[in-house]
Amino acid sequence: MSAASKPPLSYKDAGVDIEAGERLVDAISPMAKATRRSGVMGGLGGFGALFDLKAAGYNDPILVSGTDGVGTKLMLAFETGIHNTVGIDLVAMCANDVLAQGAEPLFFLDYFATGKLEGGIAEAVIAGIAEGCRRSGCALVGGETAEMPGMYPPGHYDLAGFVVGAVDRDKVLPRLGDMKAGDTLIGLASSGPHSNGYSLVRRIVEREGLFYGGPSPFSEGETLGEALLTPTRLYAPLVLPLIRSGRIKGLAHITGGGLTENTPRMCPDHLVPKIDRASWTPPPVFQWLQHAGGVDLGEMHRTFNMGIGMVLAVSPADADGVLADLKAAGEAPVILGELAAA
Repeated sequence: MSAASKPPLSYKDAGVDIEAGERLVDAISPMAKATRRSGVMGGLGGFGALFDLKAAGYNDPILVSGTDGVGTKLMLAFETGIHNTVGIDLVAMCANDVLAQGAEPLFFLDYFATGKLEGGIAEAVIAGIAEGCRRSGCALVGGETAEMPGMYPPGHYDLAGFVVGAVDRDKVLPRLGDMKAGDTLIGLASSGPHSNGYSLVRRIVEREGLFYGGPSPFSEGETLGEALLTPTRLYAPLVLPLIRSGRIKGLAHITGGGLTENTPRMCPDHLVPKIDRASWTPPPVFQWLQHAGGVDLGEMHRTFNMGIGMVLAVSPADADGVLADLKAAGEAPVILGELAAA
């Protein structure tokens, strides 16, 4: 067949629907607009997003950036058809990281990649991203939606997120020079595994012969899939006032590696965290995972957060006041232990 006799091809024939992409932009624009905050300049649609740090109230700001994904927790979304929570996870994994440096999350961008835009999945995911931004106080200022035929199986997608935060120079964490042996370590509760350890979670579920639409074996009134898709907590609104008060010396976001590997990341070389594992009771999800999987306790603590999503280091003189402020905010903080000489 000669080139002249071949039927003409379009981008849509190759699997990319430009009109579907435009409809998605129209659908998510109100979601992004609802996250607008002081400092945001302009709206969606430009080649870049502008942000005015002075309008956001900073005098001598240091920018702090972070990027992350959701990992294999996405596989649960694919299997359950629940897509409106993983976007919250995406924002939280990024925003909680910059918070650990003392920074307020200011604005967020996402990358959503799929083989084909279908069935409102992208809208549900981005609605979750917008909700995560709302919970953390940052603005969803843009992103990229990539439709790439052949790259992903039907119904599958990948997510990445990018956050920029700011902190005034004198509030940057950790304050390594101020940390001392005997400083108190305070733990803030997680909402579950957050976004870590899901390759092991999925292996346990598979070996137990369970399915995600069945009842949860560790919580009432929800399916196993719903329980395991509980989104990551966002700690910025709770912790930022404490950072700005000057009472926080260090923060550790407890992600992959658990307390075992993440808490030391905020410490100077001459100090180590001394954590009493008997100071709190891990929530039922972790008890079930350990029992069902026959997982060694040390492996549990190195894989999961075990119910503690953020650790604060404070002076013993400030500990009671910080605990009182957290309790007044509806939190149930735990004294985990203290810093000790290495």
